[in-house]
Amino acid sequence: MTGPDQVGEATDDDAAELIAQLKELAGADPADVRQVVAEVLAALDRAAGGALRDHLPEAIRVDAGLDHAAPARP
Repeated sequence: MTGPDQVGEATDDDAAELIAQLKELAGADPADVRQVVAEVLAALDRAAGGALRDHLPEAIRVDAGLDHAAPARP
C-alpha cells in the first residue's frame, strides 16, 4: 500500500492486501470486522458529504447505519 509520503491511486495490490488483512481479522471475530467496516464506511460517507451511501447496496447501508444518517454539512 502507499505510505504516508506516497500519493497515488490504489492498485490491485493495495486491494489484495486490504482483503487479506480483513480476512485475517475476520478469522479472529467476524462481528468485529463487520463493526470496523461499518465504522469506516460511515466515516467515508461523512467525508464525502453523504454521497457514498448512494453507491452502496441497501444491506450495507443498513449495517453501517447510513440509511438514517444525515449527510455531513460543509
